[in-house]
Parts: sequence; structure tokens; C-alpha cells
Amino acid sequence: MTPDIKTWLDTVAIDPEVRELRPDYRALVIVAEGLRPGPSDDFSEELLAAAEATARAYTGDGAAGPHPHVAAWREAFRDFGAKPQRTRPSVDGLLRRVPAGLPRVDRLTDIYNAISVAHAVPLGGEDLDHYRGSAFLTRADGTERFETTAAGEPVVEHPEPGEVVWRDDAGVTCRRWNWRQCTRTRLSHDTTRAVFILDALAPLTDEALAAAGEALVSALVAGDPGVRTGSRLV
Repeated sequence: MTPDIKTWLDTVAIDPEVRELRPDYRALVIVAEGLRPGPSDDFSEELLAAAEATARAYTGDGAAGPHPHVAAWREAFRDFGAKPQRTRPSVDGLLRRVPAGLPRVDRLTDIYNAISVAHAVPLGGEDLDHYRGSAFLTRADGTERFETTAAGEPVVEHPEPGEVVWRDDAGVTCRRWNWRQCTRTRLSHDTTRAVFILDALAPLTDEALAAAGEALVSALVAGDPGVRTGSRLV
């Protein structure tokens, strides 16, 4: 772990109000440097195809209900007033796309989406060079800036008061815990430093969360052996 990675990871924090809402919540934060970005390729396609097969094996036809970890995330969304049928936890939304095929977005996004689906863990990736300060998980007061797009045009929205959001010094980086990321920090074909956040609730164990993190790091390094990583369980 380079000094810069360790320094940034040490400042990631979770508001006590979020802890009070879900005492079982944990975040595994992974920073990676020296990444090779770009469009989807054979490597990311192989990962996505394998993840789709894994998801089909553990979800079956869906008759038995959602994966237990997905069900826990739906409950967490309801806890802070969100409607999970309308704004779904990120992994829930991805799993619903498995029958028709997961989206192919870009190389780095495809990699983390594959790990998210294979391990049934909400997982987001953002460009660390576009962060302003550190990452902080908190409950919004409703005045924070959230940069997004509507009808193809850039717009600024605001979270609902009490909504659980990830933010930095410039505004909200991800609304509704892991539902939607802002445009300012999203991964691009120029991203070489990124932060990945893996969200966990009971019944997911620390061991299962660590396994998902290890799978992500392994995939990033396999895609480019020059990648350097560091992690912290918050």
C-alpha cells in the first residue's frame, strides 16, 4: 500500500447516525492505482459471462425469493424511507438484468459489476482523482449537491432529508447508499485511480465480504499486473 492510498483510506468515515440505523453495516473500501481503463474487452466479457452463470445458479427462477443479502438491502432502504421497488439497491438492479444479460459499460465498470453479481454484494467504483477530500457515509440534510443528468443534460439534484448518502467535500457522490452515483466521480476511459466500495449487511459475514474484495483485487490485477491496491474495512 503506497502512503497516498493509506492516507486517503484512513480518512474514510461513517456517520454514527448511519450506524444507529443499521448497526450491522460494514464497508470494505478498496483503492486501486495504475489501472488500465478503456472500453469493454474480452477480459471483462469473460468476467461478466461467468458472473451471469453464477447468479443464475444461486437465484434459480427466483421463485424462492431474493438472495438473503439482497433482501437485507431492501429492508435497509425501507429503514431510511426509500422504496426499493422504485429505487433498488445496486446489486438488486443488476441481478434483475441477468436473464437478459448484464450491461456492458466499460472495462472497469464491467469488472466491478461482475464481482458484485457473483458475490451478491452492492459494489460501486469511482474515479479517485475527481474526489474532493475523503468519502463520508451520512444521512443527508437535503441541501447537498448531487450532479447527474436528465434528458441528456447535466443537472444538480438534492437528496431527500434523512437519505443515506456517500459524499465528499463537494457534494453527494452516491445517493441512497448505493443506488446511483454522481457524474462527477464516475469511472471513465481516463480513470487510472479508483475507489471501490463494497457494502455489507447481515447475514453477509466478514469472511464473505473479504472474499468479494479479494475477488475484485484479483480481477483488477489479472487485467493489469501493474495495479497497486490498498483496502480498509470501515
